[in-house]
Amino acid sequence: MIRGGALTLTAVLTVGLTGTGTPAYAQDPSLTGGPNGTVNRAAKPFRTDSADLLPSTKVDASKPLYLQGDQLVYDNDGNSVVARGNVEIYFNDYILTAEEVVYDQGAGTLTAVGNVILKEPNGNVIRADRYTLTDDFRDGFVQQLSSVAKDDTRIAAERATRRDGNVTEFSNARFSPCKSPDGVPPLWCISGARIIHDQQAATVTYQDAQFEVFGVPVVYLPYFQHPDPSVKRRSGFLFPSFGNSDDLGFMTTIPYYFALDPSYDFTFKPRYMTGQGVMWGGEWRQKLANGEYKINFAAIDQDRDNLPNPNASPGSVAALQQEARLEALDGWRGTVDTKGLFSLGSWWKWGWDVTVESDDTFRRFYKFDSRLLTDRVNQVFLDGVGNRSYFGATLYHFGGLLLDDTDRSESLVHPVIDHNYVFDETVAGGELRWNSSVVSLTREDRVNQVNPVTGLPLRDPNTGALLTDGVNQAMNRAVTEVAWRRELIDAVGITYTPFANLRGDIYQLNEYVDAVTGELESDQTYVRGVASAGATVAYPWVASTSLASHTIEPIGQIVTRAARDDQRSLPNEDAQSLVFDDTNLFEIDKFSGYDRVETGTRVNAGVQYTFQPNWGGYARLLAGQSFQIAGNNPFENPGFSRFDDAGRAGDQSLRSFNPNSGLQTDSSDYVLGAYIAPTTAFRIISQSRFNETDLELQRQDIFAQVTYGPVILDTTYAFTAANPEFGREEVSQDISAGASLALTDRWTALARVRYDIDDDMFLSNQFSLRYSDECFILTATYLETHFRNVDLEPDHTVFLRFAFKHLGEFDYKTDVLDTVFGDQQPPDR
Repeated sequence: MIRGGALTLTAVLTVGLTGTGTPAYAQDPSLTGGPNGTVNRAAKPFRTDSADLLPSTKVDASKPLYLQGDQLVYDNDGNSVVARGNVEIYFNDYILTAEEVVYDQGAGTLTAVGNVILKEPNGNVIRADRYTLTDDFRDGFVQQLSSVAKDDTRIAAERATRRDGNVTEFSNARFSPCKSPDGVPPLWCISGARIIHDQQAATVTYQDAQFEVFGVPVVYLPYFQHPDPSVKRRSGFLFPSFGNSDDLGFMTTIPYYFALDPSYDFTFKPRYMTGQGVMWGGEWRQKLANGEYKINFAAIDQDRDNLPNPNASPGSVAALQQEARLEALDGWRGTVDTKGLFSLGSWWKWGWDVTVESDDTFRRFYKFDSRLLTDRVNQVFLDGVGNRSYFGATLYHFGGLLLDDTDRSESLVHPVIDHNYVFDETVAGGELRWNSSVVSLTREDRVNQVNPVTGLPLRDPNTGALLTDGVNQAMNRAVTEVAWRRELIDAVGITYTPFANLRGDIYQLNEYVDAVTGELESDQTYVRGVASAGATVAYPWVASTSLASHTIEPIGQIVTRAARDDQRSLPNEDAQSLVFDDTNLFEIDKFSGYDRVETGTRVNAGVQYTFQPNWGGYARLLAGQSFQIAGNNPFENPGFSRFDDAGRAGDQSLRSFNPNSGLQTDSSDYVLGAYIAPTTAFRIISQSRFNETDLELQRQDIFAQVTYGPVILDTTYAFTAANPEFGREEVSQDISAGASLALTDRWTALARVRYDIDDDMFLSNQFSLRYSDECFILTATYLETHFRNVDLEPDHTVFLRFAFKHLGEFDYKTDVLDTVFGDQQPPDR
């Protein structure tokens, strides 16, 4: 048996047998500091040992070394042992195999010759023709080395020397994380006359090196260093990004990453722009025990002379307005955006998503957001989800970013609280729910001064401009509702679902303009109660054949409430989005929010057909119509959300909600929904609305997707009829389509287009080519947009992204204006 550095021969030594002795147990190299087993957690900060290029030096000298082979020769004079033929050595979870191993007791070395393979505890595999190392596996010398880490990172060298149990120097070596067949150069590698791997510092240093692509030298590197593959976080420069823009000029960002602690870091991201100067920016990230957050910031000392200044006639109103805008932007401009998400236990979480900027155009001008962004929504939220309950509280800030936005576009919600609870015990055999909502909203607005005698708006006698007063609008609303429902099935299969709802609302309004009279209401309180009851009846007819089953299900519903409710004078903040289709045909209340309620008695009727073949897939169709049979139809006259600058309510764009929703007549439009998926490779969703008098199409949305082998196709079509009463004079229809083709297991081609059928023009095109393997990622994208809106012009963008495993990324864009196809932030963020 061999222990430590001394050789003692006993009967335990086995020749030509397997399963010798007691197996060695795995060591944790992050916990053992050396032969004495002391703990040293600071030796390799911010890293793991799953991909080290060299054997770990943390070995236990007290563990035995087991050696076996076909032939064992003892040389007492030379104080050595020679093992030949299928030699295997086991020590501290190291496995060394070779054709011959010579153990020199005097020198304390092991020399392995012929097809040497060393398997390390961390998964690395080292192959060599000749390997000499100390008997504690600490230092060594190797010839014709090939080292493969657990993550397939490779170093090949003519020879290598390890010293101090920590530093290995490779001569005429190559480093690459890329796989390649024998005799074929890897996709990329770094070769060097000397490559030094410092295991404790976790660095790989190159001297007289060059970067090669498919074996062809591309860049000469007299000196280069990067963290070894085990390092996940290390302070240092990141790959720069480059771009070009008409407004900003040529720009480059050279980030520097600070790995301050395992739980937080900071990236300093200064950006130099030939057209604007230097912008200072950075990102702070931190993970805590119960969550994480990040903060981004950017700021620049703006020179107004560098900003675009559209031509305008000197002395004109447009020129004066532009001059005032540029003057306001001179000096420091900046932005801060932050996101966070934290857990408060098994049921609760809270977080935020907040963006603040010095002015409405900063983030869009400097490419942090898409120029198509029209609104800013900030929120802080608290959510709790139980087995039978939900609680949510959210603070909102809404802000408009368009040039024609007024103070009314800015509003604060502090907060909106929603609570839902389903009672555990049944009531009258049915389910009882309790839903509540509380909202507090404020907004700064301006209202016209009115002549108290004539009631007409007052104007400045010199300029003729309307005279206005600033007001602080406030709305507080509380809604609570109890809803009961029960499902009954009779002997022939008819399903009866009776339901009843009881709801109470209270509004407290201050400085709100009455949408009926146009007068400013101060400190008004409104109370509203709504009771509704009804039933849904469905009778499914099922027919089965040897190939499929068919289900035809007529559905009828009646809902009755109070005949009328004078609600047009109330503000409408959350019920403006009204889309009537098959998804809300059988909703008890079809409004999208609480500020508007249905009145009178309504009957909803439809028929549903379901086809289910035995081989899988399905098809479902639902067609129906809604009827107002008694009481006031609340969809007939939506009223106005506010008055225009002239104090009038005639501007149709100020309607509280869509007056042509399809529900404005006692007999509604027809709605049709089709959901078809004959196989998992194909599906189509279609939602249609037809005029109830002549069946003219009013609204159509279609989505289809096909997957066939390496090909994925999808298309979306949208049609909306003209609606002059809502400010839309012409038909609106456009189509978008996308395609993805997996050329190989590594190459993928993608394309997406959006086309405006009415204007006969492409709105946007996108073409991408992607390559991805274990060591390299390439994305080439061409984007073309044809939007025009204020300062947004048609744009062409080419974006190239390279990512090298262990080295980082390289980005280049010829124009960074476009962010239409991604998130609100451009790809280089």
